[in-house]
Amino acid sequence: MNRDTPILDNVNSPADLRQMDDATLVALADEVRRDTIHSVSKTGGHLGAGLGVVELTVAIHSVFNTPEDRLIWDVGHQCYPHKILTGRRDRMDSLRQGGGLSGFTKRSESDYDPFGAAHSSTSISAGLGMAVGRDLQDGDNNVVAVIGDGSMSAGMAYEAMNNAGSMDKKLIVILNDNDMSIAPPVGAMSAYLAKLLSSRPYLGLRDVLKQIAHKFPKPIEERAKRAEEYARGMATGGTLFEELGFYYVGPIDGHNLDHLLPVLRNVRDAKDGPILVHVVTQKGKGYEPAEASADKYHGVSKFDVITGTQAKSKPNAPAYTKVFANSLIAQAQEDDKIVAITAAMPSGTGLDLFAEQFPDRSFDVGIAEQHGVTFAAGLATEGFKPFAAIYSTFLQRAYDQVVHDVAIQRLPVRFAIDRAGLVGADGATHAGSFDVAYLANLPGFVVMAAADEAELVHMVATAAEINDRPSAFRFPRGEGVGIDLPEKGIPLEIGKGRMIREGSTVAILSFGTRLQESLKTADLLAARGYSTSVADARFAKPLDEELIRNLAQNHDVLITIEEGAIGGFGSHVMNFMAEDGLLDGGLKVRSMFLPDEFIDQDSPAAMYEQAGLTAADIACKALGALGVDASDLQADAPKSA
Repeated sequence: MNRDTPILDNVNSPADLRQMDDATLVALADEVRRDTIHSVSKTGGHLGAGLGVVELTVAIHSVFNTPEDRLIWDVGHQCYPHKILTGRRDRMDSLRQGGGLSGFTKRSESDYDPFGAAHSSTSISAGLGMAVGRDLQDGDNNVVAVIGDGSMSAGMAYEAMNNAGSMDKKLIVILNDNDMSIAPPVGAMSAYLAKLLSSRPYLGLRDVLKQIAHKFPKPIEERAKRAEEYARGMATGGTLFEELGFYYVGPIDGHNLDHLLPVLRNVRDAKDGPILVHVVTQKGKGYEPAEASADKYHGVSKFDVITGTQAKSKPNAPAYTKVFANSLIAQAQEDDKIVAITAAMPSGTGLDLFAEQFPDRSFDVGIAEQHGVTFAAGLATEGFKPFAAIYSTFLQRAYDQVVHDVAIQRLPVRFAIDRAGLVGADGATHAGSFDVAYLANLPGFVVMAAADEAELVHMVATAAEINDRPSAFRFPRGEGVGIDLPEKGIPLEIGKGRMIREGSTVAILSFGTRLQESLKTADLLAARGYSTSVADARFAKPLDEELIRNLAQNHDVLITIEEGAIGGFGSHVMNFMAEDGLLDGGLKVRSMFLPDEFIDQDSPAAMYEQAGLTAADIACKALGALGVDASDLQADAPKSA
């Protein structure tokens, strides 16, 4: 190895780490941390989590034979150091950019990413599946799942651990505890115990004692086993995991390679059964601005490495999330029955602002959307007005609870669905593509979409007044359109849309924030001599049937448009029109929605171009229905950077 250059310059794959001595690995970790900070400063992204696992990442790749040994990162927020060490360092400047590296692990990106993840609490389940698959094929590779203490708050993690413990498959779970929510202080004694209890002599002796215990009557054998487990549990704090069938090792300092490396080598060489290694780390470790920040730089925009100052856009309008939060606060000031629930996303949903005003009426249930929805249902049975503020993509995790615990019982839970539509740098895993389709098919649900921030204010007020059934209103990520906000939200008439512009040839019925593109379309068509109506549906359920009849009976072309997948708003409109006989004449109807594909990360504008939902796309659809060539229109359409 050339010592005149940075160590990292000589790392082409994790195999290179396995040729290094421990002292070199320590120096390498420092370089990986600097590289991570530099990369994220240029692109933005999830910084704090990655900085917290630098030493752990170096240790895992130096001890285990990846990719033959499977390494699964839960969520993936912490995977940037992993990407740097697995042949993607030269592409880190494309992180979360169009055509670049994903901000999460992704199977199609690298053999070192055996499982894609961007939602939490999946790693142990996936790892167990890989371990069973290995054994069915008589393999001998290791499977390592790294999961954070936050992700361990989700029930799925415990379901997986319970299953793994009962199957007794060899599986290594590394609990990355970066919040000190489980572990006592760690130091030399805990490191010594971890090394001792994971060593081959101890594990061998333990197996011998198990065999001896088998010779005793069953009650004595069970008592001996429990005595050994609880003795270790008292020393190390791992009784809970032992009860789930895991051999617990830890806690150990996740930033000390002298502690990490021998323990990981020991568990690598262990023969059978699931093992949990409890590692304590510090989120944002090694970068002072991140360590000092309240959120440890969990998610950042581009920033200055020296000062830590993040680049800020100059908003022309308030963000939808803040508009929602302020609107809910205003409603709650007048109605003490309003309560708010978030699933580990208080700042992301704006409910941190609500909690400041109403700490006793705000509830963060952790990464537990299923529980959060049923918890809200329970509150509704007691006469409260719960607002469950959950990202569209995360609400998918609780669909059975939405159906069984809320919809069937017609409980008035209000779902504030943030991140509706395409969201940009987080890509397909975080896109709010399916909520209209999966909610509007439930009997009794009221489903709304805000066309702008003023409409969002009114929809919060509307939801607060719906006391006989569940409701949902969706809104996108990012800034509004700059419209003046009303002083107070006024409840909308349920199932009634609004006409925005009157025309006679083409009608555009928009659901959600494509309304602005629809108005641009009307201008494009007017320039070509085609009079165009634009309407804001407001509701996907119940539909404004009178509005749809008016548009259908007085125009040659009717186009529906939405920021969701097929099966949503447009499908409901088409079904109504077919049943009402509105398709029997010469009306030409077209539905526009997200394409049948998962769209990778890019700017939202570029993603909507790829989806074919821009003003030019709508105009081409209308002109095509009229039999007019519109190829020049798309050729002249501006393209997003």
